[in-house]
Amino acid sequence: MKLAWTLALRDLRGGFAGLRLLAVCLFLGVAALAGVGSLSSAITSELALQGQSILGGDVEMEIVQRTADDKERAAFAAAGRVSETIRMRAMASSVDGAQSLLAELKGVDAPYPLYGQFRLAPGALSPRPKGREVAVAPALAERLGVKPGDAIRMGDAELRVIGLIAEEPDRVGEGFTLGPVAMVDMDGLAATGLVQPGSLYTTRYRIRLPQGQDAGEAAKRLADLFPSAGWEVQDRTNAAPGTRRFIGRLGQFLMLVGLTALAVAGIGVGNGVTSYLDGKRGAIATLKALGASSRTIFLSYLIQIGLVAGIGIVAGLAVGSLVPLVVVTLAGDALPVQPHFALHPAPLALAALYGLLIALLFVLAPLARARAVTAASLFRGGVETPARPTKGVLAAIILTLAAIVALAIGTARDPGFAAMFVGAVAGLMLLLTVLGWAVRTGASRLPRSRRPLLRLAIANLHRPGAQTSRLVVALGLGLTLFATLAVIETNLSGQIDSSVPAKAPSFFALDIPVEDIDRFRTLVTTRVPGAELRTVPSLRGPVVSFGGKRVADLKELPEGAWILRGDRGLTYAATPPEGSRVVEGKWWPADYKGPPLVSLDVEAARILGLKIGDEITVSVLGVEVPATIASLREIKWDTMGFNFVLVYSPGVLEGAPHSYMATIAMPAEGEVALNREIARQFPSVSLIRVKEVIGQVAGVLGQLSTAVRSAASVALAAGIAVLVGAIAASRRARIYDSVLLKLLGATRGQVLAAQAIEYAALALILSLLAALLGAGAGWYVVTRVFELDWATDWWVVGATLAIGGFGTLALGLLGSLPALAARPARALREL
Repeated sequence: MKLAWTLALRDLRGGFAGLRLLAVCLFLGVAALAGVGSLSSAITSELALQGQSILGGDVEMEIVQRTADDKERAAFAAAGRVSETIRMRAMASSVDGAQSLLAELKGVDAPYPLYGQFRLAPGALSPRPKGREVAVAPALAERLGVKPGDAIRMGDAELRVIGLIAEEPDRVGEGFTLGPVAMVDMDGLAATGLVQPGSLYTTRYRIRLPQGQDAGEAAKRLADLFPSAGWEVQDRTNAAPGTRRFIGRLGQFLMLVGLTALAVAGIGVGNGVTSYLDGKRGAIATLKALGASSRTIFLSYLIQIGLVAGIGIVAGLAVGSLVPLVVVTLAGDALPVQPHFALHPAPLALAALYGLLIALLFVLAPLARARAVTAASLFRGGVETPARPTKGVLAAIILTLAAIVALAIGTARDPGFAAMFVGAVAGLMLLLTVLGWAVRTGASRLPRSRRPLLRLAIANLHRPGAQTSRLVVALGLGLTLFATLAVIETNLSGQIDSSVPAKAPSFFALDIPVEDIDRFRTLVTTRVPGAELRTVPSLRGPVVSFGGKRVADLKELPEGAWILRGDRGLTYAATPPEGSRVVEGKWWPADYKGPPLVSLDVEAARILGLKIGDEITVSVLGVEVPATIASLREIKWDTMGFNFVLVYSPGVLEGAPHSYMATIAMPAEGEVALNREIARQFPSVSLIRVKEVIGQVAGVLGQLSTAVRSAASVALAAGIAVLVGAIAASRRARIYDSVLLKLLGATRGQVLAAQAIEYAALALILSLLAALLGAGAGWYVVTRVFELDWATDWWVVGATLAIGGFGTLALGLLGSLPALAARPARALREL
């Protein structure tokens, strides 16, 4: 070992130019894994750290369309200090009615906030709103053109703006909103007159527990006190669960993409090490002639490679650890929380371990071949056949590969998806290996062409020492990954164009009082003749049981069971709603007056394991409403209309306080006037512009697209490194061929043309394969992981693959230039 260290360090004194590719490949892969893992950990850690502020308390009790009764309030107060907030959508308008905008009206009591700090921007007239005062988000003030001291109208009240909200501690915990916030106290909320029976509003009671009490136990105790009242209970350990799920799922996907990029880079590691050790064959043979053992040779070069790999891994970890800081600096406003800079040991250690294992996996075979170099090879040059790896080396390779697979699956948020991903990558590598063999075999059996350049290009694919198999595996994996990411990215970019119908509604109108629905219809049809108006009754309530199972008793919700999370929209109808069709069971007669029936979305029924005749129960204002499933419907979610998972038969929900919703399709030139008139005559109605909703969704998809594009850039860099490694590994053979061809009279242009034909053939074959495999993998990620519609732009995908193919050709030819520049006399002496 001491001799091996001495030889290794002495060999590295002259620099490690031959091992730069090893360091670069490991740097790229480890930096990608460390960066994704650190960012995901930073966000989830910050969510946990700010759990009390984000949730607004240690425990949160949430319910829709009602407030707590006296018994419930007493139970909350007995648990700790209580704060009450009420949140709803409402139209905010300037006093003259010239400007109006949908806002999130939030009423808070005196104890708010229990944790964190509510703060207004400098220039505020008072610290917090009281009575007919309101604090507004900067976006709302900008859209309405108001400043502190001005007045806005919400509902029946004219409210004085006291300042712009700078910090709202529980903003993230309240989830996705359709408009900026306007905050009032409870007296101000009452003055608006917007909280009426049937109005859609959410009431939250946040509880600050005494010091030392367990939040989880307290939450469970309160949930058990009111099991059938429809309360949704959370504690500080799971604040913003939707954000956590999104970050976790996206982080896992990007982590697996990074791992695949690292696997691609690993092939580059193998090529780089092969090229380096090939250049050391003479030195190894000389050491063998002087008495060095194979073990000493193996250890010496393992130490060299390990030191250089360590440099690449450490550099990758350093860059990856800075990714959260860079993202917060450049795009902090796009994050749900802005994490403070800190080192996250777990993802860094995982990335380092992946880097070491990948390096070991791809260097064992080249090291084994170097160990087998004999002293006699000094006299045989490049004609000696490389030795096959021994059984011990093969066993080590298999164990290393198994460790990588176990680590990828064992540390994944969704082991099943991770296993499928790893299996797909392994299957792809096997397929590419077979394809590489097929290309070599096919090229060797082709009839000899009469064209010298074509004959030479074909011979380059199958001659002894050809890098065809390595190139096919490396470039095929890189191009397939790049094609997959291109398919995903174009799907994300195309979601809006594909899902918005050609004739989308102009407005969604919410919270139309039942007693005013006829007057509302008259206003729309009178003001905008020819407008398409569709109205539906609307309530909200959570599913509390299905198929004899209580949701509260489930330890874990079924995969994809979003219908069981929070409140669901409910409606009733005598005829099947537009945008859906009955696929199983029968719809009830229009004059039905029997026991409660319900029509359920067929996909939700599949996830929950329900069938015709099963029972499902929802809680409406604390009253459980059971109903028998009469039919299953296939819903067209992309109609931009109102699509309800649960549609009840007449006579079930009419007695409960509820309101109406409406869609209005009309020419764009009349939108502003209608918006102003509805805001004036129906102050309780919330009017949502469809194009504003589309803009918010496009923003979220844009952020996803940016993340995927970043992963694609890492994959592209790894692919370039792999190609450079493959070219470097065949450098000596290329120089030998170039020198002999020039001695026989070939020009540089002819040698370059032959190599261009070779790389072009490989690029064409691999691009076609990458298109097929990338489309399949992208379809699975888009439709199954992200649960989006399939909307690929094949022109963009084709252009991406064309650029990849031409890039392969260009890099291959650039890498061949040093071989063309080799002087025959000097090259022959060195060879």
